[in-house]
Amino acid sequence: MLNRQIVLAAHPRGVPVPEDFRLVEGTVPEPGPGQMRVRNLYLSLEAAIRSWLDGTANYFEPIAIGGVIRGPSIARVESSRLPGFEPGDLVFGLQHWEDYSLCDADTVLLRKLIPDPKLPLSWYGGALGGSGHTAFVGLHRIGQIQAGDTVLVSAAAGATGSMACQIAKLHGCRVVGVVGNDEKSRLLQQLNVDAVVNYRQEDDLAAALARACPEGVNVYFDNVGGQLLDAALTAMAEGGRIVGCGMISDYNNSANPTPLYNLWQVIERQLTIKGFLLYSYLEDIPAASAQLEDWAREGRIQAIENITEGLPGAGAAYSNMMGGHTMGKNLVRVGEPDDT
Repeated sequence: MLNRQIVLAAHPRGVPVPEDFRLVEGTVPEPGPGQMRVRNLYLSLEAAIRSWLDGTANYFEPIAIGGVIRGPSIARVESSRLPGFEPGDLVFGLQHWEDYSLCDADTVLLRKLIPDPKLPLSWYGGALGGSGHTAFVGLHRIGQIQAGDTVLVSAAAGATGSMACQIAKLHGCRVVGVVGNDEKSRLLQQLNVDAVVNYRQEDDLAAALARACPEGVNVYFDNVGGQLLDAALTAMAEGGRIVGCGMISDYNNSANPTPLYNLWQVIERQLTIKGFLLYSYLEDIPAASAQLEDWAREGRIQAIENITEGLPGAGAAYSNMMGGHTMGKNLVRVGEPDDT
């Protein structure tokens, strides 16, 4: 048995390209005491992975050249020496881009999955998994949304953004989404978003946001940072809350982050800005999961997915996502080790 792995071949310069990744083959690992071996089924492609590819440490250690790419996955337990987990169990956790991974009690985000058989398993890697959880926790714990709020969402056609839009609508909010092309605008219209701003078509982004949010933004769910965050600061309502979920506009150029010029608005409008990482709010995940599953069963949320077939395509799929060419949740169905 072989264990195919996707490793880092080169530190990306700007947007990652497929050549930054390489497929290698190794041996299947055997679990030691307190470990279990899982068979990865779906890899969840995350924008946050980009910050681990540059060779500099942040909230996680960087991935070294030749190191296996780290990322969340849905997996099935094959062999377990970890109490509480048995062969056949389905789990979610921060694993690696490979056929087989070892994990233990310290694996980040590790939890057992008991999926509804009437719902696609892949949804638990996105809408009912990390993307949905991030949107739910960010809006509730950080944004403190209330019915009637105006909620602005950037990267609104992405995995987390599309879920944030839908969750805010279900809470009776007026939702404005920011996207970068007409196809993404049409997707948001299908999700019943109240207004859409295509930032690529606006010469004055701050003015466009003000027109879309005439009474001001109560909650800004920020996945982008940079110039969009700077413009959003001028559109916030008094006492508005900014949820710092991501800074994707600078992920491909982290050495030269975009300057902000409108930070005075934080004081003038008495704003709150707070960033968060999902693994700091693990106690909120069970409630988020239960609510999201209820909405999914009732048909009240749509899981927007873009699934790549086969582990060898993971690098290209990630590059495509980071280039802004996809919508919704990007996943890789790993397939069998002997797939070609």
